[in-house]
Amino acid sequence: MKYQFTLEPGLLESELKKLIVLETEKDDFEPEDILDDELLFGGKSRIQLDSLDALQIVVALQAHFNVRLQGDRMVRKHMMCVKDLAAFVRTEHQK
Repeated sequence: MKYQFTLEPGLLESELKKLIVLETEKDDFEPEDILDDELLFGGKSRIQLDSLDALQIVVALQAHFNVRLQGDRMVRKHMMCVKDLAAFVRTEHQK
């Protein structure tokens, strides 16, 4: 699957939602059903991603968005919701 790389507000979030749904095979969700500030992990999350899902997302982010999340601490800090993940991608590309 190829994702459109963009830093454009709204479009990046849409692409990240698509990546999350497709890479983690969460077929019960449509990308547009995920809110930007909705929790992706944990018991309070509708989506309930786990550590294997996080690994799949990290690999896809590196391959398609040219950003690298290293270590559990970075994943927890930047991947709790789509809004945080988009901010991380934008920050990495502004360096």
